Amino acid sequence: MTEHQDFDILVVGAGFSGLYHLHKLRKAGFSVKVFEAGGGLGGVWYWNCYPGLRVDSDFSIYQFSLEEIWRDWNWSEKYPSRQELVEYFNYVDKKLDLSRDISLNTRVTSASFDTVTNRWSVFTDTGTTANPNFLILCTGFASKPLLPDIPGLATFQGAVHHTSLWPQAGLEISGKRIGVIGTGASGVQVIQEAGPIAAHLTVFQRTPNLAVPMMNQRPLSAATQTKMKEEMYPIIFKRRKQTFGGFQFDRIPRGVFELSPEERYLFFDDLWFKGGLRFVHGTCKDILTDEKANAEVYAFWRKRVLGRIRDPEMQRKLAPEKQLHPFGAKRISLETSYYEVFNQHNIVLVDLNENPIIEVTPKGMKTQDGVVHELDVLALATGFDALTGGISRIDIKGTDGVSIGDMWKRGLSTYLGLTVTGYPNMFIPFGPQGPAAFCNGPTCAVSSRLLNTHKFSHGLAITLTPVQEVQGDWIVACLIYLRQHKHIRIEATQEASAAWVQRITDIFSKSLIGRAKSFYTGANVPGKRIEPLNFTGGLPLYNTLIQESARGEYAGFKLTSDTSTKGKPM
Repeated sequence: MTEHQDFDILVVGAGFSGLYHLHKLRKAGFSVKVFEAGGGLGGVWYWNCYPGLRVDSDFSIYQFSLEEIWRDWNWSEKYPSRQELVEYFNYVDKKLDLSRDISLNTRVTSASFDTVTNRWSVFTDTGTTANPNFLILCTGFASKPLLPDIPGLATFQGAVHHTSLWPQAGLEISGKRIGVIGTGASGVQVIQEAGPIAAHLTVFQRTPNLAVPMMNQRPLSAATQTKMKEEMYPIIFKRRKQTFGGFQFDRIPRGVFELSPEERYLFFDDLWFKGGLRFVHGTCKDILTDEKANAEVYAFWRKRVLGRIRDPEMQRKLAPEKQLHPFGAKRISLETSYYEVFNQHNIVLVDLNENPIIEVTPKGMKTQDGVVHELDVLALATGFDALTGGISRIDIKGTDGVSIGDMWKRGLSTYLGLTVTGYPNMFIPFGPQGPAAFCNGPTCAVSSRLLNTHKFSHGLAITLTPVQEVQGDWIVACLIYLRQHKHIRIEATQEASAAWVQRITDIFSKSLIGRAKSFYTGANVPGKRIEPLNFTGGLPLYNTLIQESARGEYAGFKLTSDTSTKGKPM
């Protein structure tokens, strides 16, 4: 049955970002609806349900910073599991009464902008349509699975699933012959979960994951968290908006070789045993800009990992003497027992650079050496068409009638990593050319500080977040500003977008990140244009830049009212 809906704002996606926007915009007096393709809340935490899935950030920062949420919620583990995240989102839903404005199992398939009414026409796979004034795409940076193009894949007689499309009801893997293609973050978690219980495990690896230990994974008591809530929680939530990656820790303002060899060793050792992403985001300032400094970090990492792997051939494949790419230029994953799994007698590690997959047979994977690796279950941990894929999979047409996916094939372009020229009244939080892949998700996508009053040069007072606020509050403040000033349309100028792209490129060119083939540049997707997909200058600089536009009455945007068009210079 076709249903048509009109309201102020449509949010696409019900993960951290989408739910935050729904809550804050409703409180600001807007009529808001959320369309979610999945059957539950949580975004990535709904879709991904593969064995071993858990958060790779400390519980204290991987949550909403809204006091009405955290005050009565306690986590059970330092690094929560997927199941606990599902329970958390259900708790948030009930606490904030979100579901009444959310349509589940409703995938947005297309959208087009009407230049006469200045509204979006949005279509879904259920037949429901909507005509909102504003469209906020909270589709996440890793929502379009990347499926491998392997001959014969459809002939496999066992169970085969991409990790992000794992059966919601689960899949029995104990005692099975399991194959895992890919050793990114999902692959690492599946491998260390499946290894101890599989009859046999075959891992197909293209590039070794430079994983670091999660460490200190332990149960959490309610008493510990109650004490933290008295003082530490508010401090942590403020601190995470002050650091490069949105964590409660930050890189130190010293280079690797500014430390003596003894100080450097002890510093690295301390980071290693504190665990988590500190070894990447809490280390020296130059590990992603200085090749020799980066090599020093890799050497320390390799020595620690080699001590956990017994077989020399496994050591060669998992921690090669020759550094294949800069440490941190690919996403660093957390692990608890990943390297110990490769000491088991029931595991085979296939290096796809030396022995590529030729085809999939009904019984398993056939490699170049002629061996058929017989399997019962095949897990495709092959990653995502990240950052742009979740948006471009929707047929979104702007003012010129061109699909955003086709437009981006000519070169990615946004303004502030929040808007796209030619697509008015549309926002893309936690998407391309923002800090998404280099920032703790909830920090980047949401924030809970109250909107403050700020006076512009003409003397009018409007609501605006302080400089430390991030994308979620920026969008809310922008929409409130437009309403207060009776603007019905906002669109980034070509000049502002071009300058933003140049800034992204300039910052990226100073780092070592581009020396790896990764989703950070789209190099993991066959045929995709290789270019910087993220703002890599750190969260504080990003905050400063987006707030400069807001303080300049949204400099870089053209604002349209019912009676006049107002252009703001960059």
